[in-house]
Amino acid sequence: MWFPRKKFLIGFFGGFLAPFGIPLINLLRAKRRVKNYLRPPGALEESQFLSACIGCAQCANVCPNDCIRFYGLEKGLAYLGTPYIDARAKGCILCMACNQVCPTGALVPLPKTEQGMLMVKMGKAHVLKDYCYSYAGRTCGVCYKACPLPGKAMTLGLYETPIVHKEYCVGCGLCEQACVHMPQAIRVTPSYLL
Repeated sequence: MWFPRKKFLIGFFGGFLAPFGIPLINLLRAKRRVKNYLRPPGALEESQFLSACIGCAQCANVCPNDCIRFYGLEKGLAYLGTPYIDARAKGCILCMACNQVCPTGALVPLPKTEQGMLMVKMGKAHVLKDYCYSYAGRTCGVCYKACPLPGKAMTLGLYETPIVHKEYCVGCGLCEQACVHMPQAIRVTPSYLL
């Protein structure tokens, strides 16, 4: 009689506590998979940005491309509610609407001109030549067509091989979003990791 009762109690309490434990396990798994996302255009240096941003979401409310998302607890409390852009999902079109409405100066206002675009420092794109169709001799050029600064931030070589010019690349992520190769052959490294 004792053995079945013990199994019952273990099963009962295990079943009762499991729903509370599963979110914790998922949270721990998510911490290992944290991706480094881009900050919106005009963002201050990362430590200053984290101090200045109040997570008001005004930047996302005015974004016509709907590319701005917000951190949850996956990177800790310091990042909670701060905006980011996942370039693979949807890059920034550099409309500069977000940095015009920031009430705290976490996003510095920049003009919607080519000169203003060149002042953006979201990150830098880099090509993974082993994945790129054009570097394998198959013409592609999709990333070049997506670039808001073609001829400056990116030029094309033989077979439309993309050549990123780091001094002009602003890290908007449109090239990463446009890349048709899986996994993507062009990726943007956030400026705070450079």
